[in-house]
Amino acid sequence: MKDLYKDVCYKCSKLVTNNYSTSFSLGVSLLHKDYILPIHAIYGFVRFADEIVDTFHQHNKKELLERFIKDTHDAITDKISLNPILHSFQDTVNKYHIDIELIDTFLESMQMDLDKTHYSKDGYEKYILGSAEVVGLMCLKIFVEGDETKYLELKHDAMKLGSAFQKINFLRDLKADVHTLGRSYFPGFDVNNFNTSTKEAIEQDIQQDFDAGLRGIKKLPKKARLGVYLAYIYYIALFKKIQNTSPDKVISTRIRIPDSKKYALFIGSYLKHSFNLI
Repeated sequence: MKDLYKDVCYKCSKLVTNNYSTSFSLGVSLLHKDYILPIHAIYGFVRFADEIVDTFHQHNKKELLERFIKDTHDAITDKISLNPILHSFQDTVNKYHIDIELIDTFLESMQMDLDKTHYSKDGYEKYILGSAEVVGLMCLKIFVEGDETKYLELKHDAMKLGSAFQKINFLRDLKADVHTLGRSYFPGFDVNNFNTSTKEAIEQDIQQDFDAGLRGIKKLPKKARLGVYLAYIYYIALFKKIQNTSPDKVISTRIRIPDSKKYALFIGSYLKHSFNLI
């Protein structure tokens, strides 16, 4: 019966992924079958933590997050949780020996979202480390399947890819972050002085992260390469759309890629992979 419970928990994490992110779901579907459920488990964990700080405004978010953090640690230690998202997550953490330091660094960034509204350069880098770079490392732990040498070889590039994705998210979500949540992640950001020069400086930084990320993708085990490459292609498409959008529109509109375009990217990535072009 325990196997049945575990199966149900992983299905819950998959349901979370499918309902929250079409693009991420497409990327996961192109991974080798061995990786699909563990990556869903990581996404479900990350998404629920993010929901606490971004959505549950009518509740005591600090208490909810503290409880979630305690429940996470207990689940990993006890190797069981009655929270299905945490149960699938702890199973993945224990199976792939994901460092608790990565998890705690991520949870720290979620705590920062509770009260920080503006970030210095150091705070910005710390937030990106926790909210994105270590999440990339959790996934990398799964992809290398215990090969520590491969993990260390790809660690830097995996962090940079996560960083690029997160910075794109910041640009995409400027409207909600600034006008709804009252946050601004970019150091020294002033909504009234967001101009072409400021935007281009951010974009140049993102491009450097993307360059390192692509280098790492090409070195990934083949079982993981296609799914991660699709995520990269999706974010590159989103990046280009943001680059071609004026600063005032970026600040007032959530930039997105239509589902039809996402499926076209899916097919193109699959064909490139099939012909060993990546």
